[in-house]
Amino acid sequence: MENPLKLLSFVGLVVVVIIAAGVDGAGECGKSSPDNEALKLAPCAEAAQDENAPVSSSCCLQVKKIGQNPSCLCAVMLSNTAKASGIKPEIAVTIPKRCNIPNRPVGYKCGDYTLP
Repeated sequence: MENPLKLLSFVGLVVVVIIAAGVDGAGECGKSSPDNEALKLAPCAEAAQDENAPVSSSCCLQVKKIGQNPSCLCAVMLSNTAKASGIKPEIAVTIPKRCNIPNRPVGYKCGDYTLP
């Protein structure tokens, strides 16, 4: 039962970061911080750490919503919360493709990574 524990740890970490950082003005994700948006991607935690893990429909739904703003999606994937929860950016950037999102931002540069 390791996965529920990982998810609970991820959610707990996100809550702590949000409380510690507070919500500041408009940025890549509008009025919400990338760390706050990372909470919405909790269903993606396993798929963002293991390229062979299945991507859940709830993960794909959230990625599709946040991915409408590629700079926000990128900021979330590279956020301190994502790093602290063990997310591997080189795997996380593959999730929109693994979800078969038709209008995903192919070729979008996300730090050192490019969305396939």
